[in-house]
Amino acid sequence: MNSIIDERFKMPNAFWHGLKAIGLSPTSVLRQAGLPITLHIRDNSQVTTAQLFRLWQAIETLSEDPTVGIRFATSLQTALLPPSSLVAFYARDYRDGLARTARFKRMCAPERVDMRCEGDECSITVEWLHSRCAEPAALADVAFTSFVELGRQGTGERIVPKRIELMRSNMDDSAYQHYFGCSVRFGSSRNTLVLDSADLDRPFRTHNAELLEMLVPALASALQEQEACSSVSDEVKVVLKRSMASGRPDLAYVARELGTSERTLQRRITGEGNNFRRLTLEARQDMVRSLLLDSAIEINEVAYLVGFEDANSFYRAFRSWEGVTPAQWRFSRSSH
Repeated sequence: MNSIIDERFKMPNAFWHGLKAIGLSPTSVLRQAGLPITLHIRDNSQVTTAQLFRLWQAIETLSEDPTVGIRFATSLQTALLPPSSLVAFYARDYRDGLARTARFKRMCAPERVDMRCEGDECSITVEWLHSRCAEPAALADVAFTSFVELGRQGTGERIVPKRIELMRSNMDDSAYQHYFGCSVRFGSSRNTLVLDSADLDRPFRTHNAELLEMLVPALASALQEQEACSSVSDEVKVVLKRSMASGRPDLAYVARELGTSERTLQRRITGEGNNFRRLTLEARQDMVRSLLLDSAIEINEVAYLVGFEDANSFYRAFRSWEGVTPAQWRFSRSSH
């Protein structure tokens, strides 16, 4: 069963340096995103996935550049990357580098990189484990540009993807054509980078076995410790939150998502002194509170997003949980 990391995570210093490299000040981006303007100078500051998305929406707005993600990713200095990202550049080949990226990326943020190879194509997608919606366009561009940059810097050759599939509407794709050198399909069902499988076997000129021997054990140990802090109950609630708006996911659905059997999942949930019904309720409550903290979301929309059939049943349920109405709860939090 795949483990996940906590919903809150620390923004790497490379992010703030990247903002300056593209001509944006961290303070202006934080202000536009509605986040504390000192967040970038606090050593222990953490953000949620929703706050990260707001940061990238702010970057899109302030830059007025629809391809700012490409510019951001290509401006990053490799030396400033955290060890969990840097280790990929020391891999044996492009395939190994992408695999190390997928493995250790979870240490920085609650995202999962999925690589699926079939025939002469290898498709890469990114899933944000705590979000019910797609990531901002610029953030998707950062991910795909970073994956291609890894291949180009590692091999010393101009890696050209077979194509890129993007969820956003049609736009001027000249910047994509210039950087990626491949066709772009807009209006796709999900954001996908498609590589030529043959390119994955290209050796890395940056391969460094000694540095891998130093970094990988420490990273693997840290990742194992991090995953050990995640209980099966936490993992179940993450799946429930992701799928709640589209229906009422049952135990069978969650088991499939976590790659295990219903019986095994039920046994592990019970072993933690929990039950599926309680986890479903807790996931719904957590999601409701998170959504209500975002004043841009209407209260009736919150009811829909967490699977209630109508607003009245949502209001009754919420009052039974908190003793106040959703509007009163939201006001009390916004006034703090």
